[in-house]
Amino acid sequence: MMVPKRNRRPKIVVLGGGTGLPVILKNLKAQSADITAIVTVADDGGSSGTIRDYVNVVPPGDIRNVLVSLSDLPRLQEEIFQYRFDSNDHFLAGHAIGNLIIAAITEMKGNVFEAIQLLAEMMRVDGQVYPASEEPLILHAEFEDGTRVSGESKIAHDRKTINRVYVTPTETNHDAKAARQVIDAILEADMVVLGPGSLFTSILPNLMIQDLGEAVVNTKAEVVYICNIMTQLGETENFSDADHIRVLHKHLGNQFIDTILVNTEHVPEDYMDKERYDEYLVQVTHDFEGLRNENCRVISADFLKLRDQGVFHDGEKVVEELLRLVFGAKN
Repeated sequence: MMVPKRNRRPKIVVLGGGTGLPVILKNLKAQSADITAIVTVADDGGSSGTIRDYVNVVPPGDIRNVLVSLSDLPRLQEEIFQYRFDSNDHFLAGHAIGNLIIAAITEMKGNVFEAIQLLAEMMRVDGQVYPASEEPLILHAEFEDGTRVSGESKIAHDRKTINRVYVTPTETNHDAKAARQVIDAILEADMVVLGPGSLFTSILPNLMIQDLGEAVVNTKAEVVYICNIMTQLGETENFSDADHIRVLHKHLGNQFIDTILVNTEHVPEDYMDKERYDEYLVQVTHDFEGLRNENCRVISADFLKLRDQGVFHDGEKVVEELLRLVFGAKN
């Protein structure tokens, strides 16, 4: 990796989806990084899934949250964009206004990639936001018992051990592809960050797009994985940090993760609201020997943030380590 000089904004590509991604992006933006966010398009649940069923667009939920995290809009306009209709409003129940806007502009332009760039300009986004693919994808899982299931929202349902996941376009017979801008951003980056987010349903759906996965393997950038703090129901039950890396390396057939960020701070007993955060189980265990066997540099520290009886990454601390890495302060 060519280390950027401190008078140049480091080019950092972040791949993923879910609630963890905007936290990292917001803190990278605060440190003036040159950010490209590449967002998962295989979500079929909630408002995103419903819109996807009625309008042939990529699911907009994660894209909406990423746009807001990088936006310079006034607070009120952000709140309007994020507003979700009450469940009593039967026609629009559960839909976020931003999801409807993304779907409308995509239909108007006939291309989700162009629609997101237009919306990013309108929202004064500092950085680039790209969908991992320009068409909606279906995420499939094959379990160790040989059974299969299709649909991101169904994968964790039976709590089976996942052998592998893969993606296919929803309506065509060709393989999923990433836009040229996505590939170029990865190959020209100083750092590529994976996560935090659900391993099988937020991180891997991006990497299973063949040309995108190949770009991550072949980039000269430092590839960093931000390991989840908690194991996840039906996905990573009983996982260690090394298990996360083994799964990533197995899927791409290459030991491509250079560095892993691991939280070592203990979550207090009975802190989490188990009903509100019912998909998160126990803390991810540590297997530092296993990580060394995967040729991973380990940065272990207190990355924990406790808030609203939930467990999160401290975005400021994570980004501090990422910038230390990208500027070559780590040996």
